[in-house]
Amino acid sequence: MKSTIHIIGSGFSSLAASCYLAKSGYEVTIFEKNTTIGGRARQLTKDGFTFDIGPTWYWMPDVFERFFSDFNKKPSDYYTLEKLNPAYSVYFGKDDFITIEDTLEKIIKAFEVEEPGSSMKLKKFINKAKNNYDIAIKDLVYNPGVSPLELITPATIKKINQFFSTIKKDVRNEFKNDRLVKILEFPVLFLGAKPSDTPSFYSFMNYADFGLGTFHPKKGMYQVILAMESLAKELGVTININSPVEKIIVKNGEAKGLVSNGKNYYSDIVVSGADYYHTETLLDKPLRQYSEKYWEKKTFAPSSLLFYVGFNKKLKNVNHHTLFFDVDFDVHAEAIYDTPKWPENPLFYASFPSITDDNAAPKGKEAGIFLIPLAPGLKDTPELRAIYFNKIIDRFENLTSQSVKDAIIFKESFCLNDFIKDYNSYKGNAYGMANTLLQTAFLRPKIKSKKVENLFFTGQLTVPGPGVPPSLISGKLVADLITKHHSILV
Repeated sequence: MKSTIHIIGSGFSSLAASCYLAKSGYEVTIFEKNTTIGGRARQLTKDGFTFDIGPTWYWMPDVFERFFSDFNKKPSDYYTLEKLNPAYSVYFGKDDFITIEDTLEKIIKAFEVEEPGSSMKLKKFINKAKNNYDIAIKDLVYNPGVSPLELITPATIKKINQFFSTIKKDVRNEFKNDRLVKILEFPVLFLGAKPSDTPSFYSFMNYADFGLGTFHPKKGMYQVILAMESLAKELGVTININSPVEKIIVKNGEAKGLVSNGKNYYSDIVVSGADYYHTETLLDKPLRQYSEKYWEKKTFAPSSLLFYVGFNKKLKNVNHHTLFFDVDFDVHAEAIYDTPKWPENPLFYASFPSITDDNAAPKGKEAGIFLIPLAPGLKDTPELRAIYFNKIIDRFENLTSQSVKDAIIFKESFCLNDFIKDYNSYKGNAYGMANTLLQTAFLRPKIKSKKVENLFFTGQLTVPGPGVPPSLISGKLVADLITKHHSILV
């Protein structure tokens, strides 16, 4: 009889783990609380419009390729990928923006126009970032975070000083133009921390941005979820939706299954891809590894206020991805990390997938996704959501020189209360725990429970960290750890 594994949640990390474990011969069942799979990467459809509820950026395509190749597959077996050109644009004021195109050569030229002499500096910076990327992907991120020795390799020893400087310091030492500085600091926001708190080594995100480029799966990021679901089912994984987990069954210090919808489901191993903090509340207090104080002290990546908007016309002066950096980043960052509050003048991001994907909106119309980064744990009310929608739409109209309010067919919002309700997210966080120096690798919450045998964790609160590619990697890490220590047959 095969060993059985129950997995809580059906986001990227859970689906990845299920595929690897099923391939290794385990009998795997996923329990998903919502009506559709995908976790934070679910989809919203309304009146002919289609929106990705969560991730909208497809970076680091090599990580996706590596995942599918582990099963003798390719992403193209499941979805069509398009490299975006331009990758994105960044607004700094009214009708004032910089466009980041699809090759490093074009980006270097754009930098030189903006700041004479910066092209050589950018080449040097990206070469260093590429070297870091190669080390990160080959030597570091595929380690399970069980020992500090994982960080010590011949390659990383040469980079040790980069763990004690910061992205902000490195970028500002080389580039004086504030607009270029903001563009170079932007990619590390995907890691969830301020550039001033992010080790220099993480410049590999700049290579992911400028060196590898930005892609879009036709019909949206949810196609990646559907691809992984298809692969999981090919491998024999069972997926149960509408199946919230109320408790993890523990006997004699070992995980023995879980309780869903009041019914006991027994297994040999339990893996949780759900929120780490929430998962531990499914255990009796003495069996939890991390206290309330532990979580309170951690630096969390931002949460978000999101709007999904249907427009009855095509919009002008925007690209598929458009960033609005026309206000002070440091003031907004302070409202997220230092003194948590709703920012008075927020930076925001907008995505218009229908510019490049006809599937996102009916003909002649536009699908818009707007995102404001927020501190987790804030008060979230319909009134606040309305105030902030008006704030960013007023600025959007001014910056892009067009009227759009009268073109809105509908808008839906998603914020902290929804992250808690739909994902049991700690304080409504959207991206997990930030990758600061003291929250990197072995310093993150552990994949394997120290108190309950056969209980494992995967996803954005453990290694390697927040983001879609790290979630795919996290699923592999937990599967590798399980297959290394547990016999498939019982």
